[in-house]
Amino acid sequence: MAAKERRRLRSSTVVLGGMGVLATALTSCGSEPDKRCVDPNSYDVSRGYKVVDSKACGKGGGSGSGGSGGSSSGRWYYDGNKSGGFSDRGTFSKSQAVDRGGFGCSGSGSGGG
Repeated sequence: MAAKERRRLRSSTVVLGGMGVLATALTSCGSEPDKRCVDPNSYDVSRGYKVVDSKACGKGGGSGSGGSGGSSSGRWYYDGNKSGGFSDRGTFSKSQAVDRGGFGCSGSGSGGG
C-alpha cells in the first residue's frame, strides 16, 4: 500500500506544479504590453516603423490617445515585432494591445527604445 500512496503523492505534486507554471505564465503577460517608441511618419511597407529613442515619445506614453504630445516626434507602438531597427504588426493603441494579450500573449522581447 505504501507504493500506491507514494504514487498518488507524486501525481498531486505534478498537478500542483503544473498549476504554478500556468499561473506564472498568465501573470507574466500582465496588463502592460511591450512598447517601442517609433517615428509615425517613417512607415515602410516591407519593414514597418523606424524605432527611435524613447525620449522622442516623451514621458508617460500610457495614454494611447494617438497624439504625439507637444514637441515629441515619436509615438508609442505596442506589441510590434522588432527587426533591424524597425517595428511592424503592432498598434498605436495601448488598450487594443492589452486586449490582444493574456494567455499566449506575444513575447516579442523587452520594450523601450
